[in-house]
Parts: sequence; C-alpha cells; structure tokens
Amino acid sequence: MEIKEKIEEIIKQHPVLIFIKGNKMFPRCGFSQAVVEVFKELDVPFEAVDIFDHPGIKPALVEITDWPTTPQIFLGGEFIGGGDIVRQLHAQGELKAMVDKVLPDPVS
Repeated sequence: MEIKEKIEEIIKQHPVLIFIKGNKMFPRCGFSQAVVEVFKELDVPFEAVDIFDHPGIKPALVEITDWPTTPQIFLGGEFIGGGDIVRQLHAQGELKAMVDKVLPDPVS
C-alpha cells in the first residue's frame, strides 16, 4: 500500500485526527503545540500523526488536501484546515460542536 493510501486509511479510522510536527506529548513547532492545546482544552479524544515519522507523509498529505502547511486537521474524515482555522473556530465556539458531531456516542 502506498503512503497516500495509508494516510487516507488513517483519516477514515480516526474521528478527530491532526497531522503535526511532533506528537501529542512533544509538539515540535508552535503551530502544532497550539492545535494540540485546543483539542486538550476541548477534552476530546484525538489522534496525532507526526509528519516527521516518514519522509513521504508531508508530500502525500499535501496531495490529498492541497494544503501546503501543517498542522492539518480532519474531523470525521473531512479536512477542516490548518492551525489558524481551527484556533479561529475554537475561539468562535464552533469547534466543539463540530467535534461532537463526529465522535461516537459514549456508551452508558
């Protein structure tokens, strides 16, 4: 399976997914750090993929999204945008509702 197909499969598997420089515990740039903090503040489960893990991730991701920078955020398999867009949606109070729509209902 080529890297683009692997990325598309990962996107399908995780309701809240971010492609960042670094990981959730140690983001390796300020923009990645800011996005991780937004999702931690929302207190929702999310998965992060470190674009440095494989040299082919970044070019394949750009091919999928036509977005040249990271972080890149996907909700429910849909590309939402980069760090600035996500921080703006969060500041406007819209991001939480978008995230809640894509998360599975908690089992009670």
